[in-house]
Parts: sequence; C-alpha cells; structure tokens
Amino acid sequence: MPASVRETTVNQLVTRLMRRFPRATRSHVVETVSEEYDILAGNPIRTYVPNLVEHAARARLTREARLAA
Repeated sequence: MPASVRETTVNQLVTRLMRRFPRATRSHVVETVSEEYDILAGNPIRTYVPNLVEHAARARLTREARLAA
C-alpha cells in the first residue's frame, strides 16, 4: 500500500484505540498499530488489512492492560 494510505490507516486506528485504551501512551499505540500493519500489509488481499490490524492491535493492548493491572 502507498505510504499515504498506510499513514491514514494507522492514524485512524490509533485515534480509535486511544479512546479504548486511555492509559496507554500514544507512542505505544502507534508502535503497536504500525507493527501489526507491517505484518499484515504484505498479504495479497489488502481490503481487510485495516480491520485485521485493529483486531490484532486491540488484542495486544488488551493483554498488556491486563498484565499492568
């Protein structure tokens, strides 16, 4: 995907996930979303990449939040 699409997608997902995980730092959420995006971006079917990235990042952040509690 072009860089502008990646940036837009990451920014949208970070905004959504920051609302769900207010105790997480923005930089950590950006890092998590970016890592998950990079893992999935090479897949041949890219239509679902944003949904898959959000799901994977949300799962990671949920696990981390539980461990921190």
